[in-house]
Amino acid sequence: MDIARFFSDYGLIILLIGLLVFMFYSSRRRMQKQKAELEKKARETVPGAEVLLQGGLYGTIVDYDGEDLDKPALVEIAPGVVIKVHSQAVLRIVDPVEGAVTEDEYIEAEEAEAEYVAGVADGDITSISDDKRSARAADADRDDKDRPAV
Repeated sequence: MDIARFFSDYGLIILLIGLLVFMFYSSRRRMQKQKAELEKKARETVPGAEVLLQGGLYGTIVDYDGEDLDKPALVEIAPGVVIKVHSQAVLRIVDPVEGAVTEDEYIEAEEAEAEYVAGVADGDITSISDDKRSARAADADRDDKDRPAV
């Protein structure tokens, strides 16, 4: 009887709190998903990518600045016809550019090159073939460790 009275007195409050928690959780999840989609779109919006604009026009990105969204994007909608659109007018990427290097990939490649140049300067690496040979030796050592002792 005590439990029935508790739920009759506080059941509605518990239900409302449960609904508020659910609404908060679902809206937060939706915002995270939208943020991930926006980040993906920003990475794929590079010159040469085919895009769909909010007005229903298809075009190819000529110039786009993902950092400064106030700067207009240049989109080629026909050969020789380039229009300026608001950078956020790009609705979605229809055909991402294959083999295009993003800024993050470019920075990683520069860092790897700097490490390689430093290794050559220090004498740790004498050539690319020495680098490959040392990698094969390291793989062979790992394979020996993975084999069970007989």
